[in-house]
Amino acid sequence: MNIEEFRNYCLAKKGVTESFPFDQTTLVFKVMGKMFALTGLDRIPFSVNLKCDPERAITLREHHPEVQPGYHMNKKHWNTINFSGNLATNRLYELINHSYDLVVSGLPKKDKEALENL
Repeated sequence: MNIEEFRNYCLAKKGVTESFPFDQTTLVFKVMGKMFALTGLDRIPFSVNLKCDPERAITLREHHPEVQPGYHMNKKHWNTINFSGNLATNRLYELINHSYDLVVSGLPKKDKEALENL
């Protein structure tokens, strides 16, 4: 998966926006104003920070060298995923979905209702 495929996949999800809140090279994806994915456009190889359930994050890191503790993030809740590695594309989609779903599950009730109505 390349950065354009990643970007298009994220933007196709309900309630997602993209922005550069930190600097001109860090692309951030939010659902209802809450961050679920970010990537440095200047990073080589292409990698993405994704939110993850803490127990699952540990398991993923143990089994996949492409999954590391979140770069410049809370390492308990975020992983950095090397998208140029050996992870299958369907696994990458699943990790993006997990991050998105995790953030949506933590939204206030009014934001969840607004998201459902989009």
